[in-house]
Amino acid sequence: MPLTPFAKRLSHEVAMTSPSLAAIILAAGKGTRMKSRLPKVLHPLAGRPLVAHVIAAVETLAPERVVVVVAPGMTDVAEVVAPHQTAIQTRQRGTADAVGAAHAALSGFTGDVLVLYGDTPLITSETLTALVAARTGPGQPAVAVLGMRPADPGAYGRLVLADDGSLSEIVEFRDATPEQKAIDLCNSGVMAVDGARLFELLAAVSDDNAKGEFYLTDIVGLARERGLGCAVVEADADELIGINSRAELAEAEAIVQNGLRGAAMAEGATLRDPASVFFSLDTVLGRDVVVDPWVVFEPGVVVGDNAHIRAFSHIEGATIEAGATIGPYARLRPGARIGPGARVGNFVEVKNAELEAGAKADHLSYIGDARVGSDANVGAGTITCNYDGFDKARTDIGSGAFIGSNTALVAPVTVGDGAIVGAGSVISRDVPENALALTRAPHAEKPLWAERFRGRKSAKHKEKG
Repeated sequence: MPLTPFAKRLSHEVAMTSPSLAAIILAAGKGTRMKSRLPKVLHPLAGRPLVAHVIAAVETLAPERVVVVVAPGMTDVAEVVAPHQTAIQTRQRGTADAVGAAHAALSGFTGDVLVLYGDTPLITSETLTALVAARTGPGQPAVAVLGMRPADPGAYGRLVLADDGSLSEIVEFRDATPEQKAIDLCNSGVMAVDGARLFELLAAVSDDNAKGEFYLTDIVGLARERGLGCAVVEADADELIGINSRAELAEAEAIVQNGLRGAAMAEGATLRDPASVFFSLDTVLGRDVVVDPWVVFEPGVVVGDNAHIRAFSHIEGATIEAGATIGPYARLRPGARIGPGARVGNFVEVKNAELEAGAKADHLSYIGDARVGSDANVGAGTITCNYDGFDKARTDIGSGAFIGSNTALVAPVTVGDGAIVGAGSVISRDVPENALALTRAPHAEKPLWAERFRGRKSAKHKEKG
């Protein structure tokens, strides 16, 4: 996402005042409300794990180090966040304890430290840039906290401001007075902290509270006691949604999809029913692309200018070049490459195969591990038999070739340029250029056989009465 002019200015300020930046991403939560064996932060949002969204936002700030705090046994999370380092929170004793788990990984680091959450995927680089700029701005506050004003403050911690507008303290909801609960400025949990003071402040945090946990929020009060300043930066509440349940994941998906749909249309694509089109974060659509209703773009899809994606198509890991037509009811799987002006029609599946310019597979076919040459035609019901139970093999169909309906091409096999394969054939040997290949059984007829057959059957039914 490109930076706004304001964000670019803030990025320059950060570069001028902050020699180094690190990020700690808390991802050790069990996510019990998700009711899933998959760690919460690995649930996908627009085709990308939640924690990967957070990392992507952080990486735009070019941090020196990124540490992801996980629980014991979360090797799958470690694999997703690699090459970034992980730190293990051995027991879940609160957010301050979780940040403390990154102490060894940040040994000797004295720059600014962002603290984020792996289940808050909508946070943007612009917001993080503004937060770091506040930490390094006037007065050099020790802690800058990201606040929000949600429509329903609910059980969020409240941000209590001093008379001068600085942050006085963060009060957890369970520990708040009625007057404090009436405050609508809430804590998102995201902070930028002076790395030279972070672990000194964490060491002073106590678990003397209603939950008996070590709250990261306590470092604000501890900093104030030491005469250090604390600041607040406000962001849109939608950007700071935390994902704790399937319902919240669906809400976040809706927000992301609406944004992606709007961006696609702003860049020159036509979505005939935007609400029924689903994108991945990395989907690329060219100018004057038309997308009909009920199309799903999984990760890794690039669509060239003037292409038409017809209704009920499912596309993943595919490249579609300019002027191509896909669908309706088409499925493109990873490795599909559809050339300029090519057509993939209804109930056609393409996997790890290329249709060159002008090639057509309009009906009811499977094309896997294959090349279909330019202007070739693949008839209805054709399949490439690419798998023998052990290995995959390729089919090569030459330019201008014609494959008749209901043909099985048993790979490895080559059909030469301009060749014709008769309908209903099973082709297991190479076909030379411009040849006709047929494997049909001889045509046989028995005159009046059908009439006699019906007569015998009718007589038997009459006898049964």
